[in-house]
Amino acid sequence: PADVFLPHNYTRNCVVYTGTHDNDTAVGWFKNATAKEKRFASRYLRLESGDDIAWKLIRAAWSSVGAFALAPMQDFLSLGSEARINFPGKPSGNWTWRFVGTDLSEELCERIREFNFLYQRKNTDKKVEA
Repeated sequence: PADVFLPHNYTRNCVVYTGTHDNDTAVGWFKNATAKEKRFASRYLRLESGDDIAWKLIRAAWSSVGAFALAPMQDFLSLGSEARINFPGKPSGNWTWRFVGTDLSEELCERIREFNFLYQRKNTDKKVEA
């Protein structure tokens, strides 16, 4: 499909992200996607049984030519819809999910550092403390 929103079609002058506070997490999106969307995403991302969809999407963002790549903490943690921040138009029950320091494990920090190194994103030489 000729889709300007697919990572291989991005230009350098863009910000690439797996999601915002106004949409579902990557895991939640995939769980609720149509069969057609799941098939395409699986083919595009080379998703195999047991793979983590959130990290496949993070890899697609980080490996794109976009000047900036980012992901919500919920995607780094591979959380589902229970960690969604906001439902636009819903008057209450939003903004309740919280990240706690113990969520930021050394393993997670190392994985992010590795992606930053592989895809030449900034600050790869600085150690982030868990």
